[in-house]
Amino acid sequence: MLSPSLGLMQRETRSEWVRLRTLIYLRWMAIVGQLAAIAVATALYGFRLPLGLCYLAIGASVIANLISIFLFPRNKRMTEAEALLMLLFDLSQLSFLLFLTGGLTNPFALLILAPVVISASAMELRTTMVLGVLAILFVTLFAFVNVPLVREDGALLEVPPVFEFGFWLAIVIGIVFLSFYARRIAVEIRSMSDALLATQMALSREQKLTDLGGVVAAAAHELGTPLATIKMVATELVDDLEGDAREDALLIRAQADRCRDILRSMGRAGKDDTHLRQAPLAAVLKEAAEPHLGRGKEVEIALEPGPGGDARQPTVIRRPEVIHGLRNLVQNAVDFARGRVWVEGSWTDRTVTVRIVDDGEGYPAHVIGRIGDPFVRSRRTEQDLAKRPEYEGMGLGLFIAKTLLERSGAELVFANGSDPFLAPEERPERCGAIVEVVWPRAAIEADAAPVAENAPITA
Repeated sequence: MLSPSLGLMQRETRSEWVRLRTLIYLRWMAIVGQLAAIAVATALYGFRLPLGLCYLAIGASVIANLISIFLFPRNKRMTEAEALLMLLFDLSQLSFLLFLTGGLTNPFALLILAPVVISASAMELRTTMVLGVLAILFVTLFAFVNVPLVREDGALLEVPPVFEFGFWLAIVIGIVFLSFYARRIAVEIRSMSDALLATQMALSREQKLTDLGGVVAAAAHELGTPLATIKMVATELVDDLEGDAREDALLIRAQADRCRDILRSMGRAGKDDTHLRQAPLAAVLKEAAEPHLGRGKEVEIALEPGPGGDARQPTVIRRPEVIHGLRNLVQNAVDFARGRVWVEGSWTDRTVTVRIVDDGEGYPAHVIGRIGDPFVRSRRTEQDLAKRPEYEGMGLGLFIAKTLLERSGAELVFANGSDPFLAPEERPERCGAIVEVVWPRAAIEADAAPVAENAPITA
């Protein structure tokens, strides 16, 4: 589940992906390339070009670059509107040069793809659509209206109309295809980046909560002895003193009792004892499922040895990523279950397995193949609201759970308990989604990691 702070951070930074310095460097490369192309065309191949207008167009790019360098800092990141204006200038300048140098007969007409592809890979969809439409319009315009290429001897460079139409069609298709491809890849990269950030935030929060509980419990344990001493001395003073002094001693004893009660309530999460960093598998499953036990769905936790496993359940390491990952899986099952969720643990001499099953409708056919990939729903339908009125997630829960559990050495399998096309009376009791998490026993069992000595608390 994504936090509001993550969503706000994305909105603030998503519109400022492109550094001004990057586009300035690209423009310098384009300027050098344009000057070299004009020099080769006139000196080597003897074409008559309107050099004054060509150098005017290139000079406009030079001036625009110099103004950008002197007016803005090196780390300037452009807003959506600023990036659009800059790419629109580059698109117009390149189109004007192509108009002056033969239009579609100029092989460098292909470079008109560059501004659109840059926009598709780093900017919003509406910006890319604007630049793409304008690029197609410019290509179509200078296909019919352009300054033809003429050699020194007056020979006109022409291509057959069918080839010219083919060049135009290839450029238009290239604009559409490459823009779509670049945007698709960029969206997937951003989605994966956001999902990994959400995973890191979730793991960090779980680790902080675990550490905080341990520190509080350790403080409660260590302060118990001095508080008991204060209470004992205050009790002795009550018997020996009279008047206001006796009232003060009673107050000290009462406040010592109050501190004891506060620390006791704060320390119920357990002491930061290295022996408590491990727990039986049943305790770990109960801890993961506990926040969802009172949500109106029955959650049944069961354990049994698998083939070749002994009767004693394994003691596993209480890693924050394991607790949080299993908790996300249980939450997903409770959200979609009709009324019951099964959390089952089993073990053999080589593996430890946790299986989470619900009696809901199972994974949709279009989703089950994408489980493990980050995807974010843009909005919730009325059907979703009716089924999960308390749910506020954004579609990243399974990705976070899968990432955290795989980080601990587990392998995950997602499946459905029955055919979704069966009639309700034909479906088995455990007909919903199934998640199976399998660890190598050596990766999660506490016996594989020796318990360290407790470290004393130092000031």
